[in-house]
Amino acid sequence: MKLILIIATFVFSSSLFAQDSIINHYKIYDTKAKQIITIDKIVTDMADADVLFFGEEHNDSACHFLENKIFRALHAKYADKVVLSMEMFETDGQLVLNEYLGGTIDEARFSRDIRLWSNYKDYRPMIEYAKQNKIPVIAANPPRRYVNLVSRRGMKSLDSLSKDAKKFLPPLPYDTLAGRYREKFVEIMKDGPGGNNPNVYYSQSLWDAGMSYSIYSFLKKNKHKKVFHCVGGFHCEEKLGTAAQLQMRNKKLKILNIASFSDESFSNPDWEKFSYKGDYIILTNPDLKKTF
Repeated sequence: MKLILIIATFVFSSSLFAQDSIINHYKIYDTKAKQIITIDKIVTDMADADVLFFGEEHNDSACHFLENKIFRALHAKYADKVVLSMEMFETDGQLVLNEYLGGTIDEARFSRDIRLWSNYKDYRPMIEYAKQNKIPVIAANPPRRYVNLVSRRGMKSLDSLSKDAKKFLPPLPYDTLAGRYREKFVEIMKDGPGGNNPNVYYSQSLWDAGMSYSIYSFLKKNKHKKVFHCVGGFHCEEKLGTAAQLQMRNKKLKILNIASFSDESFSNPDWEKFSYKGDYIILTNPDLKKTF
């Protein structure tokens, strides 16, 4: 019994140490209040909001720590109103995800039957918390095979898909968001492979349209829920991309967004430089070890 207590104390102490060490590697800024805040402020602000986007850098360990912490804090305050939505799962995997969350299948089977990201370990704590607390998780992203199809053959290629296949997609034709979002995408991709191919942007837009439709559809069937959507930062920065697509589908939704990223100015940031990116800016220490 004494040995068990010693081990439990060590594990608890190690967990606290890990959390304390991470705390020193991030800063949260409220762009409206123009001040440094804590997670509690974001959680409180969600009282009047429907969807909170967390725009992440996929390999940022501080970011993943905060996603998990915010998710748990939202659940602690809003209980069964909270729903998790993730770019990291595709719509045709929703049944498998539900079966795992509901205890029908074990984790080994879940891992084999759904397409997990290579860094799933970064998201697993949220999935396990959702499982333990019976929190719904939206597999938000369109199947990658159809996104790839658009990048190769264009938007019209989706028209020839079967009715069963189209169930996993947003209504066709989907919006491609001309303007600021497209300009940003073209600028980023101009020197990359396929940068001059418009189909690459159309495939990006399918991700956004699909994720927005997944969230929209869930909220349409489940009133008064609060969705916490985890997604790559570009998809929701400036409330463009997925956030803009969602707002178009339902103009009454109140959307908040977090832009989280590492930056060399971490020790002394110029917050005004980043304020256009979101309601909340999370800067993380670039010296912190990446998860991959």
